[in-house]
Amino acid sequence: MTREHLSPRLISWASILEENTRAQAVATSTLPFIYPHLALMPDAHLGKGATVGSVIPTLGAIIPAAVGVDIGCGMIAVRTQWTSDEVRGRGSLATLRQAIEKAVPLSAGGVNQRLTATAAARVETLETAAAAAGFDPGADAGRWRLQLGSLGSGNHFIEVTVDEADTVWLFLHSGSRGVGNRIAQRHIKVAADLCAKWWISLPDRDLAYLVEDTDEFWAYIRELRWAQDYALLNREEMMDRVVDAISEHMGEPVVEAERVNCHHNFTEQEKHFGKTVWVSRKGAIKAGVGDAGLIPGSMGTASYVVTGKGDALSLNSSPHGAGRNHSRSAARRLFTHEQLREAMTGIEYRDTDAFIDEIPAAYKDIDQVMADAADLVEVRHVLHQIVNVKGD
Repeated sequence: MTREHLSPRLISWASILEENTRAQAVATSTLPFIYPHLALMPDAHLGKGATVGSVIPTLGAIIPAAVGVDIGCGMIAVRTQWTSDEVRGRGSLATLRQAIEKAVPLSAGGVNQRLTATAAARVETLETAAAAAGFDPGADAGRWRLQLGSLGSGNHFIEVTVDEADTVWLFLHSGSRGVGNRIAQRHIKVAADLCAKWWISLPDRDLAYLVEDTDEFWAYIRELRWAQDYALLNREEMMDRVVDAISEHMGEPVVEAERVNCHHNFTEQEKHFGKTVWVSRKGAIKAGVGDAGLIPGSMGTASYVVTGKGDALSLNSSPHGAGRNHSRSAARRLFTHEQLREAMTGIEYRDTDAFIDEIPAAYKDIDQVMADAADLVEVRHVLHQIVNVKGD
């Protein structure tokens, strides 16, 4: 796929692009503080305010909804020493799945009954960081401590996967849970109220922004950075528990050959085309030269371990996954439980119609997404699931 200039300040790598998604991205690109252009990733689809699968560089302002409501959402993966035959040979994959489900709280409201030693240490790190940033996350979401190390629902998952050499990887997708959502929603509202107060005209109310060097801007940045750290540590805590679960299954500890942990809903200050900008990646990973990254497919399809190529026009970015073709409600109308079962043939998973909206056919073709991303990342490993764990 050759990149395409959709407007003077919008460049797209998406060969599959719905008209409403294109219109949303064009609208965002017209904001006066976008510099130098908005980059639309191959997995782009309609989002709240800003398009999911877009990279939005801004000068002197930031759009909270362009980061997303699950601040710091992303992926973590661990490469083990075992083959799939060795894992299967140690016992039922259903038993392994159930052990993972017992170790990690699932569902949107899932919490731990108590803090493990590792979770307690991570909570202490976050408490210290919050105090240094001058805010109290517990004022809005006192459950955040007990949610550290929990998965959530929707497209979040834990998987045992196998690469092209039959090596087993542990693969996990989650973010900053309830506390990150509350932080995001609060600042989206603050931005909307300020833009209304200043009579600022916007193409979409959810593109409301905060102006740099205001108290509101820096309050958001402090809490955003904290939530990004929370998401990173949340994934680390869950992965440690998954490692323990498979170690018990195998009767010996995991020897980690590699661990990769990367965000795909986040903001960082970076230098592009001669200027320092705030780069908001909403459903995109950082893919500078040599950056390790993870790009999941949908439930039942392939996922990828990649290395960034540092494409300048993409603002050193790449897609974060398959991207939805159908909304959750549309998927529930279009597909059946039996079709989900067929799509998950050969994969150990919890067989329930709660996951119909996550059926692979609800998503874009991940192979096409990766073909479109050929100039953005180099594929190191292709992973296929043998165990899938999700929260409903």
